[in-house]
Amino acid sequence: MFDLIKFAIAGLIIGAIAKLVMPGRDPGGIIVTAIIGMIGALVGTFAGRFLGFGARYEAGWIMSILGAILLLAIYRMIAGRRSD
Repeated sequence: MFDLIKFAIAGLIIGAIAKLVMPGRDPGGIIVTAIIGMIGALVGTFAGRFLGFGARYEAGWIMSILGAILLLAIYRMIAGRRSD
C-alpha cells in the first residue's frame, strides 16, 4: 500500500515536471498529471529495457520525465482533436 502511495506521489512530481518542460495549454488537472507521470515512469522503464539496460532496469528520473513528456505530447494531440 505504501509503495502505491509513493508511486502516485512520484508520478505527480514527474507529470508536473513534464508539464513545466512542455509549456502550453493542458487539458486535465492534478489526477491527469499524476497518471501521465506514473505511466511515463513505466514507459521510461520499458524504453530502458529495450535499449539494453538490463531486465531488472527501473527508470530513473530522467527516463521517467522523458516518458511523461512523450505521453503528454500524445495526450495533447488526442485532446486537441476532440475539442476541434
